Amino acid sequence: MASFNKELYQRLLFFAVFLSFTGVMCFSELFFIKEPHDVTVMRRDTVILDCQVHGEAPIGIRWLKNRVTLTESERVYLLTNGSLFISEVESRKDKSDEGFYQCLAQNKYGSILSQRARLTIASISPFTQQPSSIMVTEGSVARFTCKIIATPPPIITWEFNRVTLPLATERITVLPGGILQIQGVEPSDAGSYRCVATNIASRRRSTEAILSVTAASSPRIPQRPRIIAGPQNLTVATHSIALLECMATGNPRPLISWSRADHKSIDVYNTKVLGNGNLLISDVKPQHAGIYFCRATTPGTRNYTVAAANITVLAPPSLVEWPESVTRPRAGTARFVCTAEGFPSPQITWLKNGEPVHANGRIKMYNSKLVINQIIPEDDGIYQCQAENELGSVLAMARLIVVMSDNRPSAPRNVCADTVSSSAILLAWERPMYNSDKVIAYSVHYMKAEGLNNEEYQIVIGNDTTRYIIDDLEAGRNYTFYIVAYMPMGASRMSDHVIQQTLEDVPLRAPELSLTSRSPSDIQVSWQPLSYKLSRGRVSAYRLSYRTSTEGAASQLELSGHRTHHLLEGLQPDTTYLLRIAATTSVGWGEPSAWTSHRTPKASRNKVPLAPELQLDTLNCTTIVVRWHLPVGSTTTGLQGYKLSYHEESQPDGPLTQIPPHHRQHIIGGLDPRKKYHVKLLAYSFMGEGYQADQTISTPGCVSVRDRLVPPPPPPHHVYAQSNSSSSVFLHWARPAFTTGQMVNYTIRCNPVGLQNASLVLYLQTAAQNLLVSDLNPNTNYEFAIRLHVDQLSSPWSPVVYQTTLPEAPTRTPSGVKVTLIEGDTALVSWKPPDEPNIAVKHYTILYASRRAWAAGEWQILQKEGSVTMALLENLQSGQVYLVKVSASNQMGDGPFSPAVELTMRAEGHISRSHGSTHATVFMLCVLPDGFYHLDQQSMTGIVVGVCIALTCIIICILILTCRSKTRKSCSTKCIRQAGGQTPPTAVANGSPAESVEVMMPMMRDHFVDAKGGTNLIINSYGPVKPTTEKKRRKRWNFLKRGEKDVKRVPSPSYSYHQGTTLLCYTETSPGSPQHQPTSLQGLFGPSGGDSEGSHSSEGSHETGDSGRYSHDNAEATNLSLGASSHPASLRGEESGASDDTPVHEEQQPHFFCDMAEVTEMTPQQQEMMERISASPPPKPV
Repeated sequence: MASFNKELYQRLLFFAVFLSFTGVMCFSELFFIKEPHDVTVMRRDTVILDCQVHGEAPIGIRWLKNRVTLTESERVYLLTNGSLFISEVESRKDKSDEGFYQCLAQNKYGSILSQRARLTIASISPFTQQPSSIMVTEGSVARFTCKIIATPPPIITWEFNRVTLPLATERITVLPGGILQIQGVEPSDAGSYRCVATNIASRRRSTEAILSVTAASSPRIPQRPRIIAGPQNLTVATHSIALLECMATGNPRPLISWSRADHKSIDVYNTKVLGNGNLLISDVKPQHAGIYFCRATTPGTRNYTVAAANITVLAPPSLVEWPESVTRPRAGTARFVCTAEGFPSPQITWLKNGEPVHANGRIKMYNSKLVINQIIPEDDGIYQCQAENELGSVLAMARLIVVMSDNRPSAPRNVCADTVSSSAILLAWERPMYNSDKVIAYSVHYMKAEGLNNEEYQIVIGNDTTRYIIDDLEAGRNYTFYIVAYMPMGASRMSDHVIQQTLEDVPLRAPELSLTSRSPSDIQVSWQPLSYKLSRGRVSAYRLSYRTSTEGAASQLELSGHRTHHLLEGLQPDTTYLLRIAATTSVGWGEPSAWTSHRTPKASRNKVPLAPELQLDTLNCTTIVVRWHLPVGSTTTGLQGYKLSYHEESQPDGPLTQIPPHHRQHIIGGLDPRKKYHVKLLAYSFMGEGYQADQTISTPGCVSVRDRLVPPPPPPHHVYAQSNSSSSVFLHWARPAFTTGQMVNYTIRCNPVGLQNASLVLYLQTAAQNLLVSDLNPNTNYEFAIRLHVDQLSSPWSPVVYQTTLPEAPTRTPSGVKVTLIEGDTALVSWKPPDEPNIAVKHYTILYASRRAWAAGEWQILQKEGSVTMALLENLQSGQVYLVKVSASNQMGDGPFSPAVELTMRAEGHISRSHGSTHATVFMLCVLPDGFYHLDQQSMTGIVVGVCIALTCIIICILILTCRSKTRKSCSTKCIRQAGGQTPPTAVANGSPAESVEVMMPMMRDHFVDAKGGTNLIINSYGPVKPTTEKKRRKRWNFLKRGEKDVKRVPSPSYSYHQGTTLLCYTETSPGSPQHQPTSLQGLFGPSGGDSEGSHSSEGSHETGDSGRYSHDNAEATNLSLGASSHPASLRGEESGASDDTPVHEEQQPHFFCDMAEVTEMTPQQQEMMERISASPPPKPV
């Protein structure tokens, strides 16, 4: 029982401690239950702005209007729950309730501030744009628009002849922004139109606009698609609506389609199409941001045009990381972190007990952090992080509790300061009164006494001294000092503050001069006052010296210290003057500036532009910005531009940079830190170059981390580039995660990829987080980088992003259009890309039609990819004249068509020719099945010659190989004798060559034998065997087909031959033979007469695998073997040009010929055999 009671007691004790702990955590600090929100009301309406707070009592509540405490009255007062009550809202200019309201709650722990709420009084202004009367053609489109400013946004409707139109019909669409669209205008649509804008404040009607409808021509002329109202760049908030208008005209009516530049799909759940092609996004979200393309396409074709617009989505701030409450001892360090996201990137500010926190030596704000060093009891309180952009604000809070130690020492006593020089002060003090023996170190703190957000510097020294000299101070400045003693348990309180001023010194350097001329005989000299750091005291006077470049002595003028300009008069025209200036303080003169040259204008230059008024400013240690404006009284008429140059001091002049006449600013980057630069600028017109303005500026030193005691800012991140058009790119980026009370600006670097000339790099300046870079070249790849500048600190360049501008629609036609006939019904059309730079061609469109079809408007259409520059026109009709045109297109639109080229298709067997702006030469072309190749006449001739040479080489190689193989096969003498039929095989004795043995062999047909290569003869033990030969068919090209003719063959007799002898062939024509019976030579060479029959017969014999070969050399050898006799009749017939139908009379005796193809050395037995054969009587005919 005792143990049970003990356990119960422990649980109750734990529960009580837990309740007390949670009670402290939940109710000791403040938090809002309800906060005010934006509200729009009518004038004299009643408004309640909520504010309910929970925390430890007592809680005080007060209201701020536009960050100023609101005074209560009978009309405006607080309710018991802390809400603000306004009985009648006023909208007078001197007493208006419009503005931003915040609720501030306070208890003993601190104060908290609510989010910002905006009170707006409903209103509606007159129309800023009235609808205009228009005249349109029947069947086309009509569009009216009106604009008005109202709060809240009005609902706009339209009236036709003062009767309200429906919001959407088949032909009529009313867009939310005050636009009326009418498709397919009819005569009944003619009349008066006006828009009506309505909100809770009032209703307004615009003036009436008249729509006139004219009759359309019949038939209607086809028109290419044209966008008459394209989408516009939009900046919208999340959860609102975004409308992208796209209205196009053309005949037939074009179809509208939408796509994104990043190829992402369009959200189909929150997006719909209004009317004929307007894109409406009903609930905008961050993912809807991007570039959208509207494309108008002619139905059934690929003719289209494109318009683009960018949607920027604004998002209110939201916290990603919240600050957390911390407990720190005295002299410790507290850090609060707060990170927010939104678009534009939210600006983060810190509040302590509802008031803005100011940075000083102990308190620093950077990288979204609040850092408090050397914590003192006064730092205890409630801190709030406020993230704010144009869409609203959000807050988060945390508590800093400072813990005090009982054993800490007292503060150092009797602090005093003495000036040692212009840059040093001696500090002395006494040890603490209590616990001084426990002090281990002292911390000396000092900062400038004047100004806000000054840096506080800290120096830690040992406990063995109470004196310290602080140097590296600025001359003539007041500084404040205090000292803190440290012990192991903590730090003492701060000592009393003392203020001491450094002594003055001579100026560190002279002012920068700016020189201009108002006339040929004067120079206007001006300068900027020196900063306190450079003057090292108060400047009491200036000394100006000047002389001509040829004189040695200089004139001097002393001017008052408050002067900043002086006019030198009475100077010589067209003369170079050298000028310099020096400044002095109460201590003495500083070093004068370097001589600066300036040439006075010529006396005749009285009509050229005056010198611009120049202003130079440093953006950072390596960049300056040049600004100028024309002097009062000058005109921009005839102004052609500006010429700017700059160079480092003591260096030659740099190259000239030409600037367009409408520019008034130029950024010069890539300079060296701590250098002096001379900048010259002049305007020029048709009359010549104007007066020149000269100015000098020094770049500051780059502040390092060691000098600043803070890290440099990181570069911008999430840099994103999108092409907005063919000449502009839209950039946006995110600000790095840090915050500061000073202004932040950005430098954008832009140049084409691969640019070699650094002077052509474009530098742009902006304070926003997005920029539209314009005046770019189309279809060019650019690189962009961004750096951030804040408080003389520059971040590194961001990672480079690349973006290619959109191409322009082609404006020129394809060049060199040629049409070439390659077959009977097929032609090849070729062309060259349009002759214009930076044009990307996505596809080509080829239109062709016969004259009859062209008259009827029936064109045949072909399309080819942009990399293809030829196309095949097939199935052309003979006897027709075809017209061919080509155009180039890309995603931005279609280019014009080339002039029509004519192609005449004549009847079968005739050559076609093309006519037009570019004449094509007609020739035969081999078209491969896998593509088309464009060959001109020279290329075709070269290819034909090359192929012929290759084929000739191949044939010669085959002949050589065949001859060699047949020669190796010949191993015995071939003797030929007449035989009436097949001779039985005769055995050949083994062991000795058959020198005198006659062998009967079946020989080749056609009355001749090739003794060089032999035949396909097989000899076995019984004698020669005649092999079976098959005819081989030769492949023919499709466009070289010829009629096949049979070769006439005659029975082949058997002939005898001897080894090593020459070939003897003979035949005999009997007197009674028919007139057309071929002679022996006709059997060998073919019949006499026509070339065609002879060539085909020879070709046929050449095609067989075992045929003989004929050449003119063989024929001449044959004729020589016949002695002094005339040519054979067949050859005489050929020489006399006889035809096949002409009879040829031949001699009635045998004719012999000898093929001297191969002559070998004969043995005596072979010679005897030859003599016996020659002496023998001629054989009888078969």
